[in-house]
Amino acid sequence: LREKMPDIVITSDIIVGFPGETEEDFEGTLTMLEKVRFDMIYAFIYSPRSGTPAASAEDQIPEETKKARFARLVELQNRISDEKNKPELGKTLRILADDGESVTTGRTDGNKLVRLSSAVPAGQLCDVLITDTDTFGLSGDPIKH
Repeated sequence: LREKMPDIVITSDIIVGFPGETEEDFEGTLTMLEKVRFDMIYAFIYSPRSGTPAASAEDQIPEETKKARFARLVELQNRISDEKNKPELGKTLRILADDGESVTTGRTDGNKLVRLSSAVPAGQLCDVLITDTDTFGLSGDPIKH
């Protein structure tokens, strides 16, 4: 995908600590994160839901293990997200201003959050000069045309 579309934004949902997850399974997840280099992930710690087969599975993962794995996963993904956002610095990106009367955030076509230095009418497409980046998104100045 990245060969054909270098600017593609790829995200994923990941559940940590599903019953039966081994340390080897979890290490495989971390290896996959390093290889794929998702722009963002939505990560969750598994929690049982009554009535589901997983809730009564015998190989439940201890809470401490789930929390430790989750922390490692988030630490790795935060580093990757920060690295993936840095090259956006100085670029001009088109964003869609979020809902609301007068908003100071918007989203790129890859759904990356952009914090705006000045308000833009909600629902408006506008170009933004990216002036800063961090783990969780981008910041920039709307360009007046």
